[in-house]
Amino acid sequence: MAAGALCRDRAGQVLLVDPVYRDTWDVPGGVVEAEESPHAACRREVAEEIGLDRPVGRALAVDWVPSQPDYPEGLVVIYDGGVLSASDIAAITVPADELDGFAFVRPGQIATRVRPIVARRIRACLNALATGAVAALDNGSPIA
Repeated sequence: MAAGALCRDRAGQVLLVDPVYRDTWDVPGGVVEAEESPHAACRREVAEEIGLDRPVGRALAVDWVPSQPDYPEGLVVIYDGGVLSASDIAAITVPADELDGFAFVRPGQIATRVRPIVARRIRACLNALATGAVAALDNGSPIA
């Protein structure tokens, strides 16, 4: 299981991080540890990856992901990381051994930086923010 946070700036751009171990970007987050709730894991991972220890909001999406050659099937929960203030953004720090950096990306440009499943997931999260719903996803796509 993994958990992540959808953080935005005041202009509505989405915060993406650039992991050193992957060619594509993602939202801040990571693997849920044993006996840890996804919500707690999200807060921990955000603090570890961008240096901000802040409460996370409601779940925006729950996504079942099929197995891959190097990974078993999994469940990804994305929470509302909120709108970051200018001082929050100025305080962001990234661990050099884990991330090459971060960027705030306009929603229309996200697909150029992330894997297709992540682009679908972020699109569903933005929709969930607008509608007040929680997106139930299957491999990044809404369940009909």
